[in-house]
Amino acid sequence: MLDTLSCLERFATETRRHADLSVQRMSFGDPAYVCVRNRFSSTLVETVTCSQDGGFITSWGYRLGSTDNIEDAAARLAFLLAALPA
Repeated sequence: MLDTLSCLERFATETRRHADLSVQRMSFGDPAYVCVRNRFSSTLVETVTCSQDGGFITSWGYRLGSTDNIEDAAARLAFLLAALPA
């Protein structure tokens, strides 16, 4: 069984590598999620969950990537939030 909480923690760590992104909050409730925003915009915000099949999913249903490559999933989120590359 996939440890989604651990995967979300690693995802949050990867998003922090992007200078323009800020992790606003993490929730380990049901569902667990990470809320990330562009530091320079109050409207560029996204909530990301981790599905049991290992996919990082935005609140809009967009699949950012999988737990096999968390770095690329965080890079896709940075692109969606108009952040500069790491």
